[in-house]
Amino acid sequence: MASCAVALAVGLLVHKTTLGWLMNQGRSQAYVAMQEDVATYLSTGVAPDSYTPQQIPPVLIEQVDRSGGFTTWYDDRRPDSPWMWAAQPVDGRVLFVQIDMGTAMRSLQALDRHVVEASLAVLAVVVPLAALAAELPNRRLRRVARTARRIADGDLDARAMRGGRRGRDGDEITEISVAVDAMAGALQERLLSEQRFTADVAHELRTPLMGLVTSTELLPAGEATELVRDRVRALRSLVEDLLEITRIDAGVEQADLASVPLDQVVEESVHRTEVRARLTVTGAPVAYTDPRRLNRIIANLVINAHRHGRPPVEVTVSGTTIVVRDHGPGFPEALLVDGPQRFRTGAAERGRGHGLGLTIASGHARVIGGRLTFGNAPDGGAIARLHLPAGDRT
Repeated sequence: MASCAVALAVGLLVHKTTLGWLMNQGRSQAYVAMQEDVATYLSTGVAPDSYTPQQIPPVLIEQVDRSGGFTTWYDDRRPDSPWMWAAQPVDGRVLFVQIDMGTAMRSLQALDRHVVEASLAVLAVVVPLAALAAELPNRRLRRVARTARRIADGDLDARAMRGGRRGRDGDEITEISVAVDAMAGALQERLLSEQRFTADVAHELRTPLMGLVTSTELLPAGEATELVRDRVRALRSLVEDLLEITRIDAGVEQADLASVPLDQVVEESVHRTEVRARLTVTGAPVAYTDPRRLNRIIANLVINAHRHGRPPVEVTVSGTTIVVRDHGPGFPEALLVDGPQRFRTGAAERGRGHGLGLTIASGHARVIGGRLTFGNAPDGGAIARLHLPAGDRT
C-alpha cells in the first residue's frame, strides 16, 4: 500500500508539473503570435485574424472586458481538439489568436501512460519483495502465537524458539519468543513440582493409611467406631484419587480400547453408582473405547451431579455422545473457563468436596481419546458432555 501510494503521488506530481509547463508554453506561443498580429495590425491597419463572433468563446470576451489587456483562456470543451485562446484590445479593436494544443495534450497523455506502465512494472517487483520481507517477521509472530495457544491448552513442551535457536540481537520478536519459552519452562517446572509433591504425599500416606484401615476393623462395634470407619474410608478414597491423578499426570496410563455397546456399559456404570438417575438411549450406539475407564468417567459424572446438583439426574446416550445433566445451580464460571481443577470445588452452592472427581474424569477422557466438555443449561443445571471415538475397529 505504501508503494502504491508513493507511485500515485509521483505520477500525480509529474502530471501536474508537466501540465503546468505545457500551459505556460501554450500561453507563451499565444503571446508571441499575438504580438506579431498586433504589429501587423498597427502597421497595416488590417486585423490578421478572421474569426466570426460565433467562434470566439464568450468567456474570453468577458476576461478581456475585465482585464482590459492581454489575456488567455484554455479551451478544452472538445477534449480531442483543445486550443489556447489569446485576446488583446488594440485601438478600440480586440484581436484574437488561437493556438493548437492537441499535440501538447497528446504528449501529456503519452507521458501519463508511460508513468503508469513504469509504475506498474516497478510495483510488480517491489510489492512481492515487500510482501516477502513482511512475511518473514509475520511468520515468526504467528509461530509465537501458535506456541502461546498450545501452552494455554496444556502443552507445556511447546516452544517458540526451535532447537534453542537465537535470533538477531535487539529483535523484538526474538525477545517475545524467549519470554514465551521462559514462561512455558517456568510453568512446566511448577506443574512437575506440584505433580511430584502430590505423588509423594499420596505414596507416603498410603502405608500408614492401610494400617489405620486395619486398626479400625479391630475396634468394637459402636456409633463412634462407625464414625471413625466412615472418615477412614473417606481418607482412603482421597488417597486413591490422588494416586490415580498422579498416574494420569505422569502419562503412564494406557487405554485398553475395544468396540463396546454404549447402552449396556452406561447402564451398568449408572447402576454401580447406586444413584437414582434417568437413562435415555437412542438407537444401539457403539464406541471404540476402554470400558473400564468409561465406567470410571460415567460414575464420577453421575456422582458429581447427584452430590453437587439437584435431581433429577439425567443420562442421555446419543450416538457416541454421553450427556450427564442435573437440575442444580450449574457449574461455576471458573470451571467453564479453565476446566476442572484439583481441590477446587467452585461456588459454595455446588456443595463440598475435594474437586478431584471431574479432574479424574477429564484425565481418563484424554487417555481414551475422548473429549469432555462442561456447560450450563439455559433453564438451570450443569451439563457434562463426553464425546467418544465412533465405530467398530475390530
